[in-house]
Amino acid sequence: MKPRITFHESRFTNHVSRAEWDTALAHLPNAHILQSWEWGTFKSRYGWRPTRYLWLDEDRPCAAASALTRRLGRWFGAVTYVPKGPALDYGDVPLLEHVLDALENVAREERALFVKIDPDVRMDTAEGQAVVTVLRRRGWRTSREQVQFRNTILIDMTHSLDDILAAMKSKWRYNVRLAVRKGVTVRRGTSADLPLLYDMYAKTADRDGFVIRPKEYYRDAWGTFIDAGMAQPLIAEGDGEPLGMVIIFHFAGRAWYMYGASRSIQREKMPNHLLQWEAMRWAKDQGCTVYDMWGAPDELDESDPLWGVYRFKQGFGGEFVRHIGAWDFPVSKPGYWLYANTMPRVLEAKRWLYWQQ
Repeated sequence: MKPRITFHESRFTNHVSRAEWDTALAHLPNAHILQSWEWGTFKSRYGWRPTRYLWLDEDRPCAAASALTRRLGRWFGAVTYVPKGPALDYGDVPLLEHVLDALENVAREERALFVKIDPDVRMDTAEGQAVVTVLRRRGWRTSREQVQFRNTILIDMTHSLDDILAAMKSKWRYNVRLAVRKGVTVRRGTSADLPLLYDMYAKTADRDGFVIRPKEYYRDAWGTFIDAGMAQPLIAEGDGEPLGMVIIFHFAGRAWYMYGASRSIQREKMPNHLLQWEAMRWAKDQGCTVYDMWGAPDELDESDPLWGVYRFKQGFGGEFVRHIGAWDFPVSKPGYWLYANTMPRVLEAKRWLYWQQ
């Protein structure tokens, strides 16, 4: 067993280059693509200022946190968010306490109302319960604003492709093969396909009733990672027509199915089943050991809006995983209370205005 890092043995710095950051992050436990240099740089173009903190033990990285800070106006302070981080061994409680100390101090120095974290730590483990205990003891609160999905479905990619296919529900295997028999093909997209990808995504949002951001945002988000070699669009086609797409992000041996869309035509050919299978094959080729299907209901109940999506994903044979979710450390308790009670109403108003357009 490797030795634990203790408080006095580690130091941290925010003077780090892109190459140093991504290399260090990739070798840490719980590394996530939303903690990558590229994600922070992308978000910096939309009002967030990234600061990357790296904890070192004798020059060996032992923890990392890409903290995004957004000012709310001259008189209202800021908010700080560590998306899907920080990255560290959460079984090392002294190190966790040390990192939380630093993040709490960073939030105070930024005059932030609060700092939010939402690491992918499993709730159903002794480690997860210990992390929750530490957070509560230090004054962190379960967040009312779960920015990312709390739960997901994971597929173990260390198995052979034959075993992964065999683990699917029989109907899902049948649909994958049906799509091939019906002449559906899947090609790898490039940045040149960004207009097509967005068009399918926008039409899917309109049909299924979810809110999306402006076209430029997705062209930037998808294009940044495609050009960096960290995302791959896959496009299903039948009879010369695009039928659907997925965009798979990958980093540090893990793949995420973060975006998907489908058209209303030729759906009987099951292009979406073939897209997922080809995405898994692609992830396997990249050396990924986990395929993260990115999002599952908070509660496994048919009334949940994500239930239909969950049933589709669950048919591919993955494991439902419940995480500890987002936690906030209030720096200004009055300011945090005002933000927590006002922001949901603001977001609801924005959604209402979106659907009035």
